[in-house]
Amino acid sequence: MESSALQLKRMIYASLMAALTAAGAYIAIPIGPVPIVLQNLFVMLAGLLLGGRWGLISIGVYLLAGAVGLPVFAGGTGGIGKFVGPTGGYLFGFGAAAYLVGMIAEKGRGRVVVDVLAMLAGTVAIYAFGVPWLKVVTGMSLSKAAAVGMLPFLIGDALKIAAAIPIARSLRPIIDGAADPVRVAG
Repeated sequence: MESSALQLKRMIYASLMAALTAAGAYIAIPIGPVPIVLQNLFVMLAGLLLGGRWGLISIGVYLLAGAVGLPVFAGGTGGIGKFVGPTGGYLFGFGAAAYLVGMIAEKGRGRVVVDVLAMLAGTVAIYAFGVPWLKVVTGMSLSKAAAVGMLPFLIGDALKIAAAIPIARSLRPIIDGAADPVRVAG
């Protein structure tokens, strides 16, 4: 059982990651039905830094805030309707990605190659939820949905994964010292 001080620290970090994910939504480049945003960078960091359980809790808080209408989604939008619109699958994919990245990262104990593989798996999870949902909601073919809802974002995703590595390496010692979710390899 976790101590109450450790539990509180983890809740604070999860809340911080939820807030950063929301802030990442405000940096949006509209290029079609799915904008380029920094949300997924913070989704990946939530998993890397907090582990599977707390990463999922963090993104769950973010999604709940958006569902109740707070303007935390791409372009400063919110509301339950976003979950049934073209980006709804991606939103659900964020939770799956944070959990998956966190579970893999916990086993990797801070090794860079494992962190990269974890984020690649998280990216696949986001698209596995997002692209089929986009297809269903818009009536596009699967190839068209992938062409507009995945392909334009792959280079940006690679850059976000590259940026997440040094960020995670810098922050893990601070977070590990306080909450011990994922150890850094020595």
